[in-house]
Amino acid sequence: MPHRAELTVPALRAWMAERGFPRYRATQVLAWVYRRGVSDFAAMSDLARELREALAAAFVISRLTPSVVTRSADGTRKLLFQLDAGAAIESVLIPDPPRLTLCISSQAGCGMGCAFCATARLGLLRNLSANEIVGQVVAAQAELQPGERISNIVFMGMGEPLANYDAVVEAIEILTAEWGIGLSSRRITVSTVGLVPAMARLVRDTAVQLAVSLSATTDAQRQRLMPVNRRFPLEALLTMCRALPIPQRRRITFEYVMLGGVNDTVEDADRLVRLLHGIRAKVNLIPFNAFPGGGFAPASDAAIRRFQERLLAGGVHASVRQSRGQDIQAACGQLALAHGGVRHETAKRQADRSHRAASVP
Repeated sequence: MPHRAELTVPALRAWMAERGFPRYRATQVLAWVYRRGVSDFAAMSDLARELREALAAAFVISRLTPSVVTRSADGTRKLLFQLDAGAAIESVLIPDPPRLTLCISSQAGCGMGCAFCATARLGLLRNLSANEIVGQVVAAQAELQPGERISNIVFMGMGEPLANYDAVVEAIEILTAEWGIGLSSRRITVSTVGLVPAMARLVRDTAVQLAVSLSATTDAQRQRLMPVNRRFPLEALLTMCRALPIPQRRRITFEYVMLGGVNDTVEDADRLVRLLHGIRAKVNLIPFNAFPGGGFAPASDAAIRRFQERLLAGGVHASVRQSRGQDIQAACGQLALAHGGVRHETAKRQADRSHRAASVP
């Protein structure tokens, strides 16, 4: 029997077109997979038997299943998924009634090296496919209690979404399509460390919300915290933000991790007001969530309050994110595979050795 390929949206559309099937047949199959959660072609009852058998011979529908689900005292749930070759990722369900937000990963590990993020310590193993990205949503839906519904999705888990651009955009199509998850693009947020060219593409190619991780008000400060600043310094990043065609009623969210004694002074707040001048912006102040070996201390509540008040006085909308899931290492910046880190590190070493071997002439 010939090898069956993983079912993807592009592969299915191409397969249907090659055989002369009308476009809506692909839509029917995808609705069964994503809206109804069916993983057996034989169960797709509105398709002809011959088509179902042909699909089953050509494709396999893969599913992600969490190997561990950890629940926090505040109701947050962290899902650990084991992937191939020892890689692993995490997703987080965050209750904030009436909203229920799912934080998803776009890469296994991360290569951006942000100093305040536990995921950065893992390094980058590989990009996720669109199926693996959406698979986190499908798996999380299976964990919901009666009456629960995922209202928002944020690409703020492991990885830099815009460094895996094509798969993330393909996943967004599935998440927003009527035949897919059916979520409004306004309820999807993609967070980036500031990959400037890809930011312009994302705004052109999708209608999702954009969030930019900033966390500093000078280039020297940001380069110590976020190495990406060497490629895209503050002036280039904020010039792009001013130029982006953001819809009139929307704002760019700037995420600012509050590090005690590092970036939490009133002088930092005043510089931030000046930096954001001319941008329809809102600032999300994020208390630093400690992790083993993190090397930073959280800013005090008083410092965060003074910082917020200074922004508001300068005409910048600012809110403070409530940390959730800290007791299970599921809060912002803490995703480091507490249950799967050893396997991830082993897989990373194997991948690094393979890359070096492939580089030898």
